[in-house]
Formats: sequence, structure tokens, C-alpha cells
Amino acid sequence: MSDQRYGVGRRPGRRTWLMAGLLAAAVTLVLMGAACSSGGESNEIRIDGSSTVFPISEAVAEEFASVEPDVRVNVAFSGTGGGFELFCAGEIPISDASRPIEQDEIDACAENGIDDIVEIQVAIDALTVMVNPENDFVTCLTVQQLHDLFRTDGYTSWNEVDASYPADTIDFYFPGTDSGTFDYFIEAIIEGVDETATHRGDGTASEDDNVLALGLENDEHAIGYFGFAYYQGGGSALKAVEVDGGDGCVAPSLEAALDGSYQPLSRPLFIYTRASLLEERPEVLGFVKFYLESSEALVTDVGYVPMPEDLLATQLAKIEPYLP
Repeated sequence: MSDQRYGVGRRPGRRTWLMAGLLAAAVTLVLMGAACSSGGESNEIRIDGSSTVFPISEAVAEEFASVEPDVRVNVAFSGTGGGFELFCAGEIPISDASRPIEQDEIDACAENGIDDIVEIQVAIDALTVMVNPENDFVTCLTVQQLHDLFRTDGYTSWNEVDASYPADTIDFYFPGTDSGTFDYFIEAIIEGVDETATHRGDGTASEDDNVLALGLENDEHAIGYFGFAYYQGGGSALKAVEVDGGDGCVAPSLEAALDGSYQPLSRPLFIYTRASLLEERPEVLGFVKFYLESSEALVTDVGYVPMPEDLLATQLAKIEPYLP
């Protein structure tokens, strides 16, 4: 489906297959225990939403197939907003999201009788700002500089950012408006500096992070941003920019995202489902349980930060009432 350099479609590491084997019995018990209430009429799970969360859900789906081959899990990405539209219309049981659900989306769900939303955090991300590797002058940017770069009517040439930079025109790459990454960047960088400001629209926008990654790779005047896993997948084809959130320049990394020093661009990643589905559809409950219990290895394998044990326990507690 997508270029494997950018974190999509990658097979999980060998250790995750071992974990899948250990979890098989537990997942099977969940499915058997709930089968009587649902009659086992559905064996398909559709997931859509965030392109950032997509690599995690795809890896989990691949591993889950080795445990429950009779359950078909189809994972797609239309952006966080697009996923919530499908979820609130009752068209998918699980939505991937790189930001929390918003009130207007909760209201849209309620209008369709969906008032039992369950939010489950699955990982931590370090939203990454990048330039082309040929760019040898940008190493660190402050939040204010990022704001002035990506706001409407913002900088258009590099020497506006810093007088020592060349006067080359800047080409911008950023997620589309349905992307939770776009929404998060607006909250943290655009409105975080000036709540009346808006994100610039002149540039290359896409809900597919691979499109952005390839653009940055082939454009020496480029700057853009997306999730950390796609940056890692790019390797030497992309150059990450350190971010100064007020306490000095910090490079995006798993460690900096986990310890909170990479601010303000470290963020939680989620999946959303419904309490009624966890209660009535054993394959959904089994998949969500498997997702959480295998998350430490799989999240690391695709390039994100696994949750600390206490946070993982909090997420598991959300599905505990539905377990047989």
C-alpha cells in the first residue's frame, strides 16, 4: 500500500510473534466467553482514521490474524476527522485518532444514538518537524519561529526566520485538515502562540504521511511535520529539527517524548470504540484486549513510544468490565 521506508506496512519484530503466542489463549477465552451473547454473527472489524496511528493498528491486525485467523481486521486511514465521521455514523467499530475526540464529534455521535464512546490510549508520539537533508543551516527552531513559519501570511523565505539563513523560498508540507496531527499542531503551535491565528494553506497538504515524507525528501527548500514513526522510517532521507519549547533545544526521540521534555509536540495516540460493542461483539473486545496487551512490543516496533505500566493498566481497566 505505501512505501515501507516511512513506517507503514512493516512486519513486527520476532519478539512480537512470541508475545502473540502467549496471548493467544487469553484472547481465545475472551472470544469464546462472549460468543453466546452475540451469536458469533460478525467476523470483520473495520478500522479507519488517523494515518499516524495506522502503522500501530496495522501491525496489531497482522499479529491478531495469527491468533484469530477467522476474524478479518481491515485497517485504513482517512485522517482522524474522517475516522470520527465514520465512527459516529456507526459505520466502523474502531476509530484511530491522533487527538482526543472533540465536542462537535461527540454531539454528532449522540445524534446517531452513539453515546457510549470509550477512549483508549495506545501510545505516545513525538510530532516531528523536518527539513530536507541538504538543508545545513536549520538545526533548531523555537515555538515562536514555528508559529511564524506555519501561520497564515507567515514567513515565505528562510532569511525571514533568521538573517543568517539564505534568502531561498520555503516550500511547506503538512497534513490535511482531516488529520489529527494538523489539529494538534494548530493547538500547540499556531493557537498556542496566538489564539486568533490560523494555519497557512499555501503548501502541499495530505492525509497520507508518505506523500509528505517523499515531498520533503525531494525538495531541498522544504519544511514539514508529521508523526515520529514516519520520520524514523525515512532514515537519512529526512532531517529532524530540534524544538525549543522554552527550556532549550530538544530533539524528537522516544526518550524525550516519554519523559515530557519534548514540548509542546509530544502527544497521546488513541483508538475509540463503544461500550456496547465491547459487550456485544466478542471479536471487538478480543481485538482491543490484544491491542493493549501487545502494545509495548508492537508500538516500539513501528517507531512510537509505549505507555508506562501505570498508564497501560489504566487503559486495560476500561475494558475489564466487559471481560468474561
